[in-house]
Amino acid sequence: MIDSIKSINGLLSNSALSGVETGAAHPVAAAVQGAAHTSFSQVMSDMASEMVGSLKAGETKSFEGIQGKASTREVIDAVMGAEQTLQTAIAIRDKVVTAYLEVARMQI
Repeated sequence: MIDSIKSINGLLSNSALSGVETGAAHPVAAAVQGAAHTSFSQVMSDMASEMVGSLKAGETKSFEGIQGKASTREVIDAVMGAEQTLQTAIAIRDKVVTAYLEVARMQI
């Protein structure tokens, strides 16, 4: 298990992310690169907060579209972004559950 943690820390190191573009245009990459200095739980918390923000933005934009304050294209972009964020969150959840079940099946 300690080897698994060391390999995860190796993946989160700056050298492993040298080809990743960071900045405001890609907040997840910036969060992952900064993860070398923060805890795993903090990174997951930040990603969850960004996910909720994206879902709320999609909902707000859809209400604006119903009221006629936003164009159809803006509504579609916001809703599709929220859907992509939700699919990513589901995939991460599935991977975490799978990893937990694998660790739980290990013999001591």
